[in-house]
Amino acid sequence: MALDKEYRKVPGTTIFDSEQSAKGYHLNQFCMSLMKAENRERFLADEDAYMDEWPLTDAQKQALRDRDLNAAMREGGNIYFLAKFGATLGLSFQQMAGSMTGMTEQEYRDMMVGGGRSIAGNRIADVAVPEVERTEAEIAAAQEQDPMLDAVRADAAADDSVGNATITGAVFTSHVPAIGAALDLGKTEEPYWKAVFDGYEFSKAWEQDNLPDVVFLVYNDHATAFDLSLIPTFVLGTGAAYPAADEGYGPRPVPGIEGDPDFAAHVAHSLIRDDFDLTLVNEMEVDHGLTVPMSLMFGQVDTWPVKVIPFHVNVVQYPVPSGERCFKLGKALRKAIESYEKPIKVQIWGTGGMSHQLQGPRAGLINREWDNAFLDRLIEDPEGLSHVPHLEYVEEAGSEGIELVMWFIARGAMSDVEGDGEIEVVHRFYHVPASNTAVGHLILNNKPSAAAAAKE
Repeated sequence: MALDKEYRKVPGTTIFDSEQSAKGYHLNQFCMSLMKAENRERFLADEDAYMDEWPLTDAQKQALRDRDLNAAMREGGNIYFLAKFGATLGLSFQQMAGSMTGMTEQEYRDMMVGGGRSIAGNRIADVAVPEVERTEAEIAAAQEQDPMLDAVRADAAADDSVGNATITGAVFTSHVPAIGAALDLGKTEEPYWKAVFDGYEFSKAWEQDNLPDVVFLVYNDHATAFDLSLIPTFVLGTGAAYPAADEGYGPRPVPGIEGDPDFAAHVAHSLIRDDFDLTLVNEMEVDHGLTVPMSLMFGQVDTWPVKVIPFHVNVVQYPVPSGERCFKLGKALRKAIESYEKPIKVQIWGTGGMSHQLQGPRAGLINREWDNAFLDRLIEDPEGLSHVPHLEYVEEAGSEGIELVMWFIARGAMSDVEGDGEIEVVHRFYHVPASNTAVGHLILNNKPSAAAAAKE
């Protein structure tokens, strides 16, 4: 079922949604650069030279040259960002607004003094708004110039397959940074590490046989992309690519992550409409929380075989979301994925944990019994388990064991939760230690009922 975007029919109005944001990302970032005096001076001294420093499309550049804000908005511009461009040209906000109406500056001012534009004649029912279609030539030209989104759009337009996205399974795994280092330094056969990596040999083979199109990967950033100047609770990556971060030792020698902006925009739209407040990020580096699970499941490769939507959860600074909140988010995520009108296969990965404490006199804490009971209940009673309070995680699983709340997002998206399907436990693994951490790993096949599958 398609998402409701009736707002596109409102006459004379361009709503800045996720798709517009992706389309106009570089244009709006260009406008933001004009907040610095030295950049304004450089732009005014040689407009074309300064614009050439940005990956703008020809249509976007022409809109700026023509001072045509309507055209700029059609190309993904947002009025608040474009206002920086207008201010650089010495225009007031009223002058900018007037330029988009077909009125002279004086006519626009007179209209506002007279009480503003009337709503009469400006509702959806008053005007027939035609769908704006891009020609193949326009798509091809934009595809060459804007790698951010148009390649994705062109692929989607060329895909005439029918059906909706399906969730094929869930993967749960620890994301210990030292595991990445052991892989990168060729230590996987050393006695200390061999038992850890042996536990993922089945997983790599299973992934090859059950390869999805997209992995929705839930992880937490470890003071890499987000420092104390910005602490978002839930972050959805909506960009086209994500490089591996330098966490102080240089970036891991792994491929960059390819995103899926179109699918991510759909998920964002659906989750926010279901009252989950997300931070949407087009650019960020990803740390071991994301890259280590990828390496464990796919091995050392030149290119990752799947697209990835990164989903960051704050479990570093309290307050952190509860397991119950994450479980509900997983339910909403299933709805979002299954309403995407493209027959892609999706796996959801929950990462982090298990028991570990990295700070204070209790550093090194491991609780095998609690960890394995958690795995049992995650399989058999995920909703009941989701009500475990934060205090129990800290006391029983260590201060960093709170990362386990992220696993509920993947678990909540499985068919058995709503009673219209079942799960199959494909693989379970537990080992102590990997550096300072107990390693837990679980693979679930998602098996919706025939009736549920028919709805997708």
